[in-house]
Amino acid sequence: MQTYRLVRDIPVDREYDLVVAGGGPGGTAAAVCAARLGAKVLLVEATGCLGGMGTSGLVTSFDPMADGEKMLVGGFMREVVETMYERGFIPARISPDRWRRAYHQWTPFHPEGLKLLLDELAQKAGVEVRFFSRVIDADVDRNSKRVNGVIVQNVEGYRYVPAKTFVDATGDAVLADLCGAECREAGRDTEKIMPATLCALFAGIDWSRVEFESDPLNPICGIGPKDLQPKVEDAIERGGYFTQPDRQMPAIESIGKSLGYSNSGHVFRTNSLRVDSLTNGMILGRKIVQEYARFYRDYVAGFENLELVTTASLLGVRESRRIVGEYELNFEDYLARRQFPDQIGVFNKYVDIHLYDCTDDEFMNYLEEFTNSRLGVGECHGIPYSILVPKGWANLWVAGRCNSSDVKVHGAIRVQPAAAMMGQAVGTAAVQSIATGQPACDLDTQRLVETLREAGAYLPQEKLSRHMTRQ
Repeated sequence: MQTYRLVRDIPVDREYDLVVAGGGPGGTAAAVCAARLGAKVLLVEATGCLGGMGTSGLVTSFDPMADGEKMLVGGFMREVVETMYERGFIPARISPDRWRRAYHQWTPFHPEGLKLLLDELAQKAGVEVRFFSRVIDADVDRNSKRVNGVIVQNVEGYRYVPAKTFVDATGDAVLADLCGAECREAGRDTEKIMPATLCALFAGIDWSRVEFESDPLNPICGIGPKDLQPKVEDAIERGGYFTQPDRQMPAIESIGKSLGYSNSGHVFRTNSLRVDSLTNGMILGRKIVQEYARFYRDYVAGFENLELVTTASLLGVRESRRIVGEYELNFEDYLARRQFPDQIGVFNKYVDIHLYDCTDDEFMNYLEEFTNSRLGVGECHGIPYSILVPKGWANLWVAGRCNSSDVKVHGAIRVQPAAAMMGQAVGTAAVQSIATGQPACDLDTQRLVETLREAGAYLPQEKLSRHMTRQ
């Protein structure tokens, strides 16, 4: 490819203690929690709201946050869900036990409520938020692995923003990659890429007529209309409904009196690091949503008057680029229910690896994976701090799905509650690093864990260490 050398003078912005790239659950938690500790924080978000996949992506259900006995997710994320419930943004039929105790239960919510709450939390903490803005380049000292500043682009043009610390919460490890941190890329370093999904909101549903599945752990559709899977199989066999014979279909779930959201229909082989692939994925995703709307109207009682309200403005990407961290959390750790001295969160969700294609073999592999990768009631695994630090870097962290984990564990922790715990941890770590001079890659993790506990994080490890877990 030919290159063009762009030379221009860029206005220099004021300096911040922390710049966070990406305002999803991880980035928002990092920004708010750092600001609450006194840091001057800039949060850069490409869309017009905070919340990421929970708002712009319309994934309007929080993944399981308890282990069947107790709540595992504390701190900032617990504050968010409890406040959402108090304000009526979680359906009245949902008991707090859903997120405080239940085993593998999702908590639906209204996305507009989450937008409002995150705006409020960011403003109250003193976070400066810039919507419709992106980090497009970085000024880096490669020898010391230290970031000096980033270039932010928006309608006002380019700005150079210097800061003491930086968090990449872009999902795709965009900032880490710009800095030159080592990353792994699905589709380049692995043969397969987990499919994306375009979520949607629907209205006109008569939930009083919907007969729900009795097994809440149904591996096909979760908590949804009874006998949904045989109906999907019938529609595929009859033909005329679906562009592709995709047999894994999560149900439409209630988020209001007549509203529902759907995470249905896979957009296979979408590479979110390629703009043409993202473009084609959105186009196909919108078509698939219309197909599932027709299926529901024809097959499922209570959905006869189903009406599509909108599709998401963000494609639901499950896998793209992940950093090579100081440690890579792996499936053996998961199966061993391993606890870490430096863990910044614990989690219980099963390994959620979606189909890579529509073949029968892939479908059976999916069912086997679901069955054999589930932690039991009262069990959990740790999420160590060291998977959030690009290897050797001094003032750069990540939060969310660009963490350092293998494919299977990544399938369990790439979700909103886990991302929020990671965000709170790295925002807290950035403030500690500024105060002590400790680099991200050699932070006193005992002090970090103690600070997170004071902020409400549930961290049950008995043994603490001043040194992070490493390979």
